[in-house]
Amino acid sequence: MGVLKTGRPPKPAIERFGTYPDMFMRLLGPDAYAWRTYAVDEGELPDSVGECDGYIVTGSSCGVYDPEPWIQPAMDWLRAAKGQAALVGVCFGHQLMAEAFGGKVIKSPKGWGVGEHEYEVLRPRPWMDSAQSIRLPASHQDQVVEPPPGAEIFAASEFCTMGGLDYGDRAISLQLHPEFLPEYAIALIEHRRGDRYTQEQADAAIHTYGRPDDRERVGGWIRNFLATA
Repeated sequence: MGVLKTGRPPKPAIERFGTYPDMFMRLLGPDAYAWRTYAVDEGELPDSVGECDGYIVTGSSCGVYDPEPWIQPAMDWLRAAKGQAALVGVCFGHQLMAEAFGGKVIKSPKGWGVGEHEYEVLRPRPWMDSAQSIRLPASHQDQVVEPPPGAEIFAASEFCTMGGLDYGDRAISLQLHPEFLPEYAIALIEHRRGDRYTQEQADAAIHTYGRPDDRERVGGWIRNFLATA
């Protein structure tokens, strides 16, 4: 299983919580797959799609429209990989896949989505259980506003109307963060307090934590998807 690393946590948080690939390995099981990480944000991509059976695209502080030299090659690679390997995108990975496959991503006029958000399951997929909604950490300012041709929206909220996409051809993505421990999500909010978030936004976001979430459920969905894609 390949992890396409497109960003990293704040340096003070890495010692306690690990990198984004570490978080996905913890979510899905460190021994569940033979893991390999590719530092896409440093210009590294798999030489061939067949190096791994599947790939997970992580979150990032970048936007798909940013002039980073690695973003366009990453989208080109995803287009070549579609249908050839299982693909799962989360947050920035969700946006990158949507943009690569023909959708549209913008910096949303709705502003930041931060704290735990709840999405309604609109179209249950074969790899899901019977849950009608999911509650997970959100941390994004960008949103998919036009889905790629043929993509189905399987989860959404009023704030994020294209929160989960099934592209067919062995590819899915989700705007929310099943890999984030609540403790990490709160630490990230505190790191950004007074910078990206106002004091009031940070307080309100932290207040959403403390209730049960669906990290393990959605981790199971991803494992089911990877097993059958």
